[in-house]
Amino acid sequence: MSAEVRQFPCLSDNFGVLIHDPESGTTVAIDVPDAAPYLAILEDTGWKLSHILITHHHWDHVQGLDELKEKTGAHVIGPERSRQKIAGLDKTVEDGDKVSTGPYTVEAIGTPGHTIDQISWYFPDLKIAHTGDTLFSLGCGRIFEGDAEMMWASLSTLKRKLPVDTTIYCGHEYTQSNARFSLTIEPDNAALKTRAIEIDTLRAAGKPTLPTTMAQELATNPFLRADEPSVKAALGMTDASDAAVFAEIRTRKDNA
Repeated sequence: MSAEVRQFPCLSDNFGVLIHDPESGTTVAIDVPDAAPYLAILEDTGWKLSHILITHHHWDHVQGLDELKEKTGAHVIGPERSRQKIAGLDKTVEDGDKVSTGPYTVEAIGTPGHTIDQISWYFPDLKIAHTGDTLFSLGCGRIFEGDAEMMWASLSTLKRKLPVDTTIYCGHEYTQSNARFSLTIEPDNAALKTRAIEIDTLRAAGKPTLPTTMAQELATNPFLRADEPSVKAALGMTDASDAAVFAEIRTRKDNA
């Protein structure tokens, strides 16, 4: 099974994503920070939007939803936990639910922490996931509604469920600042140092740093690596729990 994927900037630092199946004509949007960029690409490609998947209720992920739904008639699927917060949901899901979007089966992975309702969407046949504002390239979302233990559990779930060759899309272009912070946690991580240089090169050329892969994140993202002995040692927390180490890393990033 194959797909054409378009990623494009929205607002100041958000990304929009469209996933298109040429055979069936199915086209899936993930989050709608702003309707205009989606409508422009749909017009340019001739694709007809069939489904919209929502990760969470924050305004910069849903403010374009009403307009995009009205103009395309797409079927909107989002978290049950934000049914009262997001107008326009046609179907809601809980953790572990699977939905069909044309030929694609999509698994809803509950990843609360940034918000309580956050869903990460996993397309196993395409080896693609969209992790919203839970997992970023070299980062993770700020914890607004959950707590550090909840967020660590969500990241651990992604580590367990997403194969290393999964392509990861997410909500924001934060990678360059995340790389600088990551180097303060693991200054001796060779893979991270190499990646930071690549990221600087991409940004200098005005290019996106996303998507990323699960393999890259496992090797270089300190928020996913809070259980690594080398990270614990670097923080002087050798005997601490994984969740406590994660909480320390998140606190340092919040204060950076």
